Amino acid sequence: MAKTEPPAILQFGDYTVHRRERSLRKHEHRLKLHGQSFEILLVLTDRPGEVVTREELQVALWKDDTFVDFENGLNAAVKKLRQVLGDSAESPRYIETVPRIGYRFLAPVVGIEPKENEGRETLPPSEESQRAVLSEAHRRFGLLLKILALLVPATALVFGVLWISRTPVKPPLSAKDTIVLADFANSTGDSVFDGALRQGLAVQLEQSPFLSLASESEIQQTLRMMGQPTEFRLTAEVAREVCQRTNSVAVLSGAISQIGTQYLLTVAAVNCSTGKTLASTEAQASDKNHVLDALGKTASEIREKLGESLTTVQRFDTDLQQATTPSLEALKTFSLGSKVVSTTGSAAAIPFYKRAIELDPKFALAYALLGRVYGDVGETVLAAESTQRAYELRDRTSEPEKYYISASYDIVVTGNMERAVQTCELWKQAYSRAEGPHDFLAGLIYPVLGQNENAVEEGREAVHLFPNSPIPPSTLMFSYIATNHLNEANATYEAAINRKLDVPYFHIALYELAFLQDDSARMAQEVSWSAGKPGVEDELLDLEAHTAAYAGRLQKARELSRQAADSAERAGEHETAAIYLAVSGLREALYGNGEEAKRRVAQAMSRSTGRDLEYGAALALAYARDERRAEALAADLNKRFKEDILVRFNYLPTLKAKLAINRGNTSGAVESLRAAAAYELGESTTTPYSWYALYPAFVRGEAFLAARQGKEATAEFQKVLDQRGLVQNEPIGALAHLGLARSYILQGDTTRARSAYQDFLTLWKDADPDIPALKQAKAEYAKLL
Repeated sequence: MAKTEPPAILQFGDYTVHRRERSLRKHEHRLKLHGQSFEILLVLTDRPGEVVTREELQVALWKDDTFVDFENGLNAAVKKLRQVLGDSAESPRYIETVPRIGYRFLAPVVGIEPKENEGRETLPPSEESQRAVLSEAHRRFGLLLKILALLVPATALVFGVLWISRTPVKPPLSAKDTIVLADFANSTGDSVFDGALRQGLAVQLEQSPFLSLASESEIQQTLRMMGQPTEFRLTAEVAREVCQRTNSVAVLSGAISQIGTQYLLTVAAVNCSTGKTLASTEAQASDKNHVLDALGKTASEIREKLGESLTTVQRFDTDLQQATTPSLEALKTFSLGSKVVSTTGSAAAIPFYKRAIELDPKFALAYALLGRVYGDVGETVLAAESTQRAYELRDRTSEPEKYYISASYDIVVTGNMERAVQTCELWKQAYSRAEGPHDFLAGLIYPVLGQNENAVEEGREAVHLFPNSPIPPSTLMFSYIATNHLNEANATYEAAINRKLDVPYFHIALYELAFLQDDSARMAQEVSWSAGKPGVEDELLDLEAHTAAYAGRLQKARELSRQAADSAERAGEHETAAIYLAVSGLREALYGNGEEAKRRVAQAMSRSTGRDLEYGAALALAYARDERRAEALAADLNKRFKEDILVRFNYLPTLKAKLAINRGNTSGAVESLRAAAAYELGESTTTPYSWYALYPAFVRGEAFLAARQGKEATAEFQKVLDQRGLVQNEPIGALAHLGLARSYILQGDTTRARSAYQDFLTLWKDADPDIPALKQAKAEYAKLL
């Protein structure tokens, strides 16, 4: 589509911006505004209400070969602009600063076309010419009176018609309405169109910041409520019932038919309550190779007919073949994969996305979704490889997919969560009704940064905005648990169940709640529920292993970890199986079984080299006093993950501190952990439950113990005990009692020391008797009696 020229004059408040003469006026009085400040005003007023990033302003204002202090130059230009407008950064009326990102123009902006002679200099007419003009005017005025007498009735009619035509027509949909996309009716006999056209139309419509589609997970949940199988075809009739049950407004259904070599596509929107057609359009394709072009045309037209502004239709209208793939077969296979994710699970979708990529090796969105499902099953190395490729091909996607891929790239590949936050905030600004940025922030970004209260707030907003989606409430449950809000987590689950929402993540969260509430029966119930369910069984078995080890039942924990690893292998989750071995090696080392820890780490490292696995293995080796191999793994983490927040400010400081303690350098250990202070509440989000949470605090406590600073050590071990929702059934949750007892001894407080030892020994009353940590604790306690 051809781009429309921007208005020559823009008006906001008392001001007008004259593009051609490059001036700003207030009540027709020209103001002094030039250079970069005026250019910034043009960029901001061309995009009112949107966030314009500092990088975008840099590109617009300074050429690539211009050498300037961009940050100071931009700040000075914006400050000058605010002065001219009488605006303030603290209480903005026009220009709002979006911290660390850019600026937003707040006031409504109206485009005005100039009058024909506006801006031209004119001379006053002579006296003779004025008399001639007046004489002619009198003559014409008399003639006009006679004509008007005859034309008054007709004129009234014309004005009435014009008035009606100028009266605004209410668009069929509003910016708050949701639509359900039905399957295409395919009468061609060619199965390649099944699924492919609906998927293609969905991608085109999702470019719109105005329209909102019911998500696939919402649709599948609703079909279950209706008693329909999840593979049920979403005909227009079925979609209409789904529409009503999800409180959506309209059903968008399409059809394709063939006449000779030509194809006819039609798309219609129907109000699901009244059955009234709200809008419809059609397009012809000369042959099969041009069907996607015709589909893109119908998508653009139906967006405009449903009420979206022509401006955004033109701006967010990436060609369908560029946004997805020119291969109908690849698009169909991709569509099947997306449906399988919602019906069967992420693991089952992997072959479909891989096949779509085989059919089109440049299918960026297929790489992105393949990366996502690999991440879902804990295959972080494969997830990073696919997401990296999607990022390299991101120009072959639409605007919302670019946000998705960019955020995924920093979450999965670089680990730069600060940048991921910025991307998601921009994503929310551009697509206020997209679920993706909320899910990313609540479930994958803020927990890593240790900003768990922010995760709660983001989760609440997601549940409010997307009440029919099962992901936001499950994510919110984990956030509530992490912040010790157990009642709120239970209430979130009850509300979700009342809405008939259910995903496996709920059951993992329910197990965590049961552990924190000492409800062994409920824990057993959740483990029993998971039996035989690939991709879920292994996670519940590993949680059981943690619980057994937390109580000192190490033999049972070993067997459960073996079962968890075997279950993961059967599900094709090889890296996850290796991590279970590495984590079991870490607890062996923490409990004093150094040789067993080394054996398990060796088994784990022979299977994978993922980030979390490598950290667990390195920490286990550090506790097992194998400093050489621990240092080698730490060096590899440092080399491979230079931007990763979790690695740089959690994992590496903890490893360096433990190695320093082994060498007797307690002050160096404490210094290493300074970098972790702001991030020590962070946790890995590789799986739905936490790993390695609060280890910086635990190791800092050990450093203070070694330095015989009892008061400081007490604070660190108490921190671990206070954060039960984060630490849960990790071994340091039990060992913190022992650390607390030793801290009190250093302070000469034997009463509190005895109490802390008793807490530990009570927790381990049924523990295996040969655990070195238990033997040592009993010996230390006996000295206080």
